Amino acid sequence: MDTGDLRAFVEVADAGGISAAARRMGVSKSIISWALSRLEQDLGVQLLARTTRGASLTEAGRIFRGHAQKACAEIEAAQDIIQSRDELRGQLRIAAPLTFGPTHIAPLLARMAREHPDLHIHATYSDSYIDIVSEGYDCAVRTGFLKDSSLVARRVAPIHSSLVASPDYIRTHGSPETVDEFLRHAVLMQGTEAWLLNDGEVIAVYPRGNSRRITGSHWPRRRWQASALPGCRTRLSRHILRQGRS
Repeated sequence: MDTGDLRAFVEVADAGGISAAARRMGVSKSIISWALSRLEQDLGVQLLARTTRGASLTEAGRIFRGHAQKACAEIEAAQDIIQSRDELRGQLRIAAPLTFGPTHIAPLLARMAREHPDLHIHATYSDSYIDIVSEGYDCAVRTGFLKDSSLVARRVAPIHSSLVASPDYIRTHGSPETVDEFLRHAVLMQGTEAWLLNDGEVIAVYPRGNSRRITGSHWPRRRWQASALPGCRTRLSRHILRQGRS
């Protein structure tokens, strides 16, 4: 059943005739007549009794009119919601990294919520793997390289990392000058991920020294002790160093 045919029937019923409905809709009478014929054929009943003086609703037409009006109203309301460009509404579920989501993405989401009060934002901050589809997320912000996937991805910005350490750690263990020296140092990691280092060329290294796993929530909150050499995003390290943490 075509929604356009449904609207044509409602207009004819409201206007009291095909000619009046055609004028209201800005189309020819033949278009309205074809729409009514298709609708009656789909339903298998006659909705209008056509005479030389116009058209009147049959018993089936009177019953169907109320339901058709409600259906058209619901369709128009749905179109207004999804086609509105000025106002966002509904629920948005977004996943973001715990390492910088609360400090960099949360303020943006807060501003978005203020600008669109009918939009309900549910943000989850975690560095763990998530399945966007099965877990019901609308979108996700992630760092690194996207493996073969059917997901639609868009690069937002480049991410630069740096190796940082506390002065106490450097005084105790020294500063690594080569990749081989770095591999012997203790590190703070979030897992067993490879670290991409630029030593004239980009190479992937897997720290082998004494390592400690640390969750993202600890990066901005705890004082870095003289026990390991952490690698972190440049934005995050700047954020912590500006606070005087070492």
